[in-house]
Amino acid sequence: MAAAVVRRGPAGWWRWHRRVMVCSRTMASKTPVGFIGLGNMGNPMAKNLVKHGYPVIVYDVFPEACKEFQDLGAQVTESPADVAERADRIITMLPSSPHAKEVYTGGNGILKKVKKGSLLIDSSTIDPAVSKELAKAAENTGAVFMDAPVSGGVGAARAGNLTFMVGGVEQEFNAAKELLTCMGSNVVYCGEVGTGQAAKICNNMLLAISMIGTAEAMNLGIRLGLDPKLLAKILNMSSGRCWSSDTYNPVPGVMEGVPSSNNYQGGFGTTLMAKDLGLAQISATNTKTPVPLGSQAHQIYRMMCAKGYAMKDFSAVFQFLREEESL
Repeated sequence: MAAAVVRRGPAGWWRWHRRVMVCSRTMASKTPVGFIGLGNMGNPMAKNLVKHGYPVIVYDVFPEACKEFQDLGAQVTESPADVAERADRIITMLPSSPHAKEVYTGGNGILKKVKKGSLLIDSSTIDPAVSKELAKAAENTGAVFMDAPVSGGVGAARAGNLTFMVGGVEQEFNAAKELLTCMGSNVVYCGEVGTGQAAKICNNMLLAISMIGTAEAMNLGIRLGLDPKLLAKILNMSSGRCWSSDTYNPVPGVMEGVPSSNNYQGGFGTTLMAKDLGLAQISATNTKTPVPLGSQAHQIYRMMCAKGYAMKDFSAVFQFLREEESL
């Protein structure tokens, strides 16, 4: 008896094809991974991929950032397009929306040479609307784009303990998770493209507000005669406890291994925090959401940028408040 012939219509064929692509990508395991953007966060993230045995193909606009990866055996390329030509799984970690647009859609961008079926994961913190634009552009080339911004800072990036907030096609989540778990301890699926960015923007607005609150409380307590380490200890066993007080305290000398004890060098820059708060403001305006404390935090971090704190860690708001008594 002849075997039955299964005929698939266009929609059915496409669903079947996607299942095959998802399966094959999940099984690809230790095939090369592209990584673009080797700054404070991207550098340790890419190193963790190397530690997990992935051959890495790297690019950064500053060639010197690639030097240590070359020493680790990574391939160094001349452009994002070159990365896309050599790898079908690419992670990007970039400073802002314009940088992301250039890397993906610019003259030498990823989408110029991306292979059909490639998985593109953007861990930058950018406007959710831009993530959606990039996802559409990637889809037009046959590639899959997912937004996967991170939380945890440089320390968590080094330790491989980042939290990833992922937005995109749910069927692709496991393929993305295979790579992201090499760099993070929490990988959370948030929904469609852009929802990862939405979660990150909300988190960073809250982080800025809590850091300013911690800095204000510590500054007031010190001026009232309390020892800063004692005050931090009390806060951290009381209802005022938060990440900014117990893990990333902004007062120099209270904790070791944080930017406040290193002249506010390294960590998460004030410029980047101001940028993220700006994204929150745009989203709040677009959705008619009142965010009075978020707006005030945005104003404070913009003032810090204008007064010489742009390149310092965002916890330098403590130093800013100490010096700006007129606020």
